[in-house]
Amino acid sequence: MTPRVLAVVPARGGSKGLPRKNILPLAGRPLIQHSIAAGRGCPLVTECVVSTEDEEIAGIARQAGAEVMHRPAELATDLVPTHLVVRHVLEKLRDKGRDWDVVVLLQPTSPLRTAAHLTACLEMFLPSAARSVVSVCPAEHHPYKDLRIADGWLTPLFSREALETPRQQLPAAFRPNGAIFAVRVADFLEYGAFYVDPALPFVMDARDSIDIDSLGDLRRAEAVLAGMDDA
Repeated sequence: MTPRVLAVVPARGGSKGLPRKNILPLAGRPLIQHSIAAGRGCPLVTECVVSTEDEEIAGIARQAGAEVMHRPAELATDLVPTHLVVRHVLEKLRDKGRDWDVVVLLQPTSPLRTAAHLTACLEMFLPSAARSVVSVCPAEHHPYKDLRIADGWLTPLFSREALETPRQQLPAAFRPNGAIFAVRVADFLEYGAFYVDPALPFVMDARDSIDIDSLGDLRRAEAVLAGMDDA
């Protein structure tokens, strides 16, 4: 049977760093519409749901073709972890007799993740033995070179040897870019996590991995969408 895949786009109305971030214009569309388009444009996604407490966001989401799930106020603060928001969506849909095999988290702050990215990711993940897949991009700074401060002293986070090793001789390092998290629903409900071992990587390049957290990020994404080489 074809797996039933639910894409969830979580979008609060509040944002401290960049007010009304989820509906700021990007390439002529509200930011959230880019993620809705990715979910709805992927042939492997059965349905795309936006979770929000904000009526303006809800209206934009409906116009973009997404189903809207009202989010209660207690799940709409900046301290609530995303897995609780997604669990709320799954439980409310289950109450209506709608169950899913896989849930995909599409954060609206990753507007350069496209339907093509999502399709390629799910084509790799769905037939595999993996329990989750996470989109990643090459780490800008190798974590083996990181330091920490302990009792006032500077010390390597990993080892002194790693600090002295040329970066080219270290294993390639990647970071989650926030664009795609997909996990089998049974595992998600059991562990309350989007990363469940064994997990597959879906590697994206840095240009498509821009995360919108500031006006500068928004301008960079605009430049990429406009095809500017210096973005």
